[in-house]
Amino acid sequence: MKYAKHITDLIGNTPLVRINKIFKNSKGVFLAKIESFNPGHSIKDRIGKNMIDDAEKKGLLKPGGTVIESTSGNTGMGLALAAIKKGYKMIVTMPDKMSKEKIDILKAIGVEVVVTPTNVAPEDEKSYYSVARNLESKIKNSIYINQYDNLSNRITHYNSTAPEIWRQTEKKITHLIAGVGTGGTITGCGMYLKEKNPKIKIWGIDTYGSVYKKFHETRIFDKGEIYPYLTEGIGEDIIPKNINFDIIDHFEKVSDRDAALMTRKLATEEGIFAGNSCGAAIAGALQLESQIKSTDVVVIILPDHGSRYVGKVYNDNWMKKNNFL
Repeated sequence: MKYAKHITDLIGNTPLVRINKIFKNSKGVFLAKIESFNPGHSIKDRIGKNMIDDAEKKGLLKPGGTVIESTSGNTGMGLALAAIKKGYKMIVTMPDKMSKEKIDILKAIGVEVVVTPTNVAPEDEKSYYSVARNLESKIKNSIYINQYDNLSNRITHYNSTAPEIWRQTEKKITHLIAGVGTGGTITGCGMYLKEKNPKIKIWGIDTYGSVYKKFHETRIFDKGEIYPYLTEGIGEDIIPKNINFDIIDHFEKVSDRDAALMTRKLATEEGIFAGNSCGAAIAGALQLESQIKSTDVVVIILPDHGSRYVGKVYNDNWMKKNNFL
């Protein structure tokens, strides 16, 4: 009989799919890495399992322990799948801008969710980073996994996501485009791919309200760049240890409106029901299409599934409220 011994054994080996109508007037081949095919429906399943395994190996996580994470939702799910397998309690802190679906899904699989304010500085005691650290200090036998600075994040993508892309494109990939949140995906994949072929371009998708693009171009951390935005899962108001700016060739900013509209277009024109940051990645690729040649093979990472955004991006009332429709 053929079967997986546990749901976490199904993580990885996600498909690569050509994007057709959206890039019909573009040169080159545009391919999407559909990470919603992971069992927890996002790319974060990959790092969730590995970060817990690494914490155990280092003796930081012991039987009966509690795993704590600050997350936009998807990493919480990835960690929860591994925590369920190993019998750990799971607590996540999430900013209040995140979708209700993400919160409800996490609760449905037994995760305790602590919602924190979005519009506060990272060092504020109410921020989701600070609340997570505070919980770790109060709860015995607990660990704050910290996907932002935990290098197991980018190592996971170096060891799994990037080799898959390299094999699936038969070494023909010329450009990788990915949204940048913790920086783990783009850095880990970029490290591997540039080792295979230094000519491969690594392009990061950022959002307005995030410090990444300016920091990449100037190495100046400008707090004036920071303000609340609606696109979930990309951009940041800190510089995580996982991100290596030397690996990334260019950052492209995409507006909340363009990200949301492209997310819906991806569903109606390609049949790909994807998340908000997926739309941002596709929109960013479209903004950069003039730099693509007919011989190029562009891989765009689509991190998660649309089911987590039904009440937001896929809801007409929410879109109208935010002047996107």
